[in-house]
Amino acid sequence: MEHTAWQLILQAGLVVKLVLITLILFSVVSWAIIFYKLVHFRKADKETADFLRLYSTLKEPADLFTASKKYLTSPLAMLFRNVYAEKTYTDKDELRRMLKRFNVLEEAKLERYLNFLATTGSTTPFIGLFGTVWGIMNAFRSIGSAGSASLAVVAPGIAEALITTAVGLVAAIPAVVAYNYYLSRANRMMVQLEDFREELVDYIHH
Repeated sequence: MEHTAWQLILQAGLVVKLVLITLILFSVVSWAIIFYKLVHFRKADKETADFLRLYSTLKEPADLFTASKKYLTSPLAMLFRNVYAEKTYTDKDELRRMLKRFNVLEEAKLERYLNFLATTGSTTPFIGLFGTVWGIMNAFRSIGSAGSASLAVVAPGIAEALITTAVGLVAAIPAVVAYNYYLSRANRMMVQLEDFREELVDYIHH
């Protein structure tokens, strides 16, 4: 069965091959992002837990700043260090504005590359559908050329159509699942950032 599918791909027209290559590229990049975000979120969760333990024990911001330099992935640690390092605020309102600005930057980091997963999930089925339509058109052209509608005539074109449809779904489904999962994790961290941002106002400016 695998050999038959492979032979059909090799015998497919240029357009169908280009569709398949495009879908495979989308899939490869999506899986790279999926594994990258998995490692990133796991590390961010661990570093955040460690940082919060330091935050609860160290009462001086200068001590926390020094101790937290090893946490490069935790959005909470990065938020604190970025704001504390600037020291350009003069009152709590200005500190809140600065915290909000850096908060937006950390949220952008959490959502980085997720748009590609969303794009993959929404576009690859249609790219596959385009290959499907093209394959069916080839099947009809074969019927016209051969003057026959036998299975041997229409099967290659229909098979091309089914292959592009399948590859489009294979690319889209993991991307959609991963996008929803990582967006949920990112949103939880964003809520955590929002809560921590208010705590930092009193912690830094006391």
